Amino acid sequence: MLQIWDVNWQLDESQCPCDVHFTEWLRATGSRGATIFHFGTGGHHHVGLDNLARGAPNSVLGITASPQEFDAFVKLAIDHPELSRSYQVLFGDIYLLNPRLLPTLSVATVFHLCEFRGESQDSYGALTDREVVETLLGVMPVGASLLLYAGSFAYDKAAVIAEALAAAGMLKPAGSYKSLRIYTKA
Repeated sequence: MLQIWDVNWQLDESQCPCDVHFTEWLRATGSRGATIFHFGTGGHHHVGLDNLARGAPNSVLGITASPQEFDAFVKLAIDHPELSRSYQVLFGDIYLLNPRLLPTLSVATVFHLCEFRGESQDSYGALTDREVVETLLGVMPVGASLLLYAGSFAYDKAAVIAEALAAAGMLKPAGSYKSLRIYTKA
């Protein structure tokens, strides 16, 4: 059975500011025309809604393993059909990513890397956390951005993966923005 997350995370910037910091980073960098992959939409769908409020300068593909968060997206898409032009959400386990189903990405957020992988996913051939990042990098051109969230309870594990990929010449550290750690594809 597919491993799901039976929670509908609402926006609580004091507990988890990564989505807010990400949309601020997009504004600060003047991002326009980017194709963004966003791991963990939250029931708030802040990244998609903020993009729409800014005139939809980017295209965002989110993924959630929470049926409630996906249902919240469906309701938003019904109530605000214009949202769907620049923001879509996949329901599924990120550990089943298929690169042939992904667009070329300018930016990928992996804020919740190493938080959800469990033994039950072995029964259906799920990727490891490192393989998730490698899959995303496989559809990203050189110079594309990969962002981690330093406030994640699993950040220490995610950082080890990022540093190993940097040591292997696949990523380059590119600074930080508030709680986010930024890498670029080498």
